[in-house]
Order: sequence, then C-alpha cells, then structure tokens
Amino acid sequence: MLVVDAGAQRNRRSAAMHGYLTRDGIAPAGFLDLARRELAAYPSVELRNVEAVEADQADDGFSVRLADGTEARSRTLLICTGVVDDIPVIDGIEALYGRSVHHCPYCDGWEHRDEPIAVFGCGEHAAKYALGMTTWTADIVLCTDGPHHYDDDLVAELDRHAIGIRVEKVVRLEGREGRLERIVFDDGEPLARKALFFCTGQRQGSGFAAHFGARFTPHGAVKTGTAERTAIPGLYVAGDASKDAQLVIVAAAEGAEAAIAINTELTRRDLAGEGR
Repeated sequence: MLVVDAGAQRNRRSAAMHGYLTRDGIAPAGFLDLARRELAAYPSVELRNVEAVEADQADDGFSVRLADGTEARSRTLLICTGVVDDIPVIDGIEALYGRSVHHCPYCDGWEHRDEPIAVFGCGEHAAKYALGMTTWTADIVLCTDGPHHYDDDLVAELDRHAIGIRVEKVVRLEGREGRLERIVFDDGEPLARKALFFCTGQRQGSGFAAHFGARFTPHGAVKTGTAERTAIPGLYVAGDASKDAQLVIVAAAEGAEAAIAINTELTRRDLAGEGR
C-alpha cells in the first residue's frame, strides 16, 4: 500500500486537535508524527512525502503522477485530500490564523469560551454561524464586511441573543504574539475582540474526484455511498472532501470503512484470478 502525503493538512495551523478520544488537545503535528511512526511498523506500507499532481484511470485501476516525476499505479484509489478554506484577505490575518483566528468552532471554540469573539462573513450562513457560536460564548459580534440583507426574523433572532452586527469593511486585524486584540474598520471605532471565526467558504483540496466524474452534493462535497464508495469503480473518497461533519475522528472512521471495503474488493478479485 502506498500513502502519498504532501503535508498540507487542513488543521496544521491549529494549536490543538479536539473530538478524538484519547488524543484530545494534541497538536496536529504531534498526531501526524504518531501516525507516521505507527505506520513504519508495517513493511507493506510505503509512505511518500510528495504531492500527487495528476490521477487517471489506467488498465484495470489508476495511475497517479507525483510531483517528483514518478508514477504510481494501483487497482483502487482512496482520495483523502480534504478541503481548503477560503481565508479572508485581511491585513494582519496571517500572523493570527491558527492562534486566535479560526474557521472551525468545534476545533477551536472551547479555547475561546466566554471570551468576546467576532464572526466574519456575509449572507445567511454567517448569521447562523454566529448563532451557533452561542454554545461557547454570549459575547458575539457579527462582522458582515459590508451591508447585509437579512430578513426581519433573522435580525430579530440575532437581537434576542444579543449578537451585534458591524457592517463596515474590515481593513485590519491587530494583535500581538498570535493573539487578536482588535478589529479595525474603514469607518467607526475599532472592536476589541479575543478571537475571530470566519465562514467565507471552502473548496475541494484536489480536482481528482471531479476529473474522474464523481458526483457532488449541493454543498460541494463528493457524493459517496456505503463504505465511502463513489460511482466510479475502485474509487473511494473519505474525510472532509465527502462529508459535512468535518472532524478528524470522522475522517478516521471513514478511512477505516473504506480500507475494509478496499481489502474485501481486492481479496475477491485475487480469489477470482483477476490479477494484481
């Protein structure tokens, strides 16, 4: 088995990983290091630190071209390339992302419980995101980065939960040592905040699934069936690329399901004499 990993995990900027029993609070890099060390005990597993740049169907399986110019062939292919978050283009965000600016409340909300936070985004989904953050804190301001078009019922719900709205354009985030201190707008007073959570969209981490003709959900996730199978024979997709519940423990469970299905499929083919 060949595992290709370019080291661009979605949560690599987070300080800690949550929701994974026995590993709660571990740094993502530490979790990845443990996984690599455990895999090293299995001689049948090869781990290559390189990016997969192209994938095609070939013979009775798949051909994957790697960034180092080599090619790998396999009878089945499991895509675990996840999604990429669309990070807002705001001055100062790079120094804060992963420490006090985040995209996932389930990953980083606990660290900012009871703190003054901001939610950045426009549209109805941003307002609902802000309402969801009441799980962790009651001090929330929604920054829409421009005029919003919420209906009266949604505005009333935000008001009931004391969620303020700032419609001015956000021009800069200020803080020290990775800790957000204030949000600066193009007009009006700066807003003191300890954290900012953004919901500005995401996209597939690779175009492989689309290239093979996989189907997608209305939310842009790869549509999979039992054991993470796609409609393309031999092609599986697990993790954030295929599910709305984007958690490490969910991705691991999907990977285990896919692994069992792949092993079952290959064993059947071997017993039937279909070759390797």
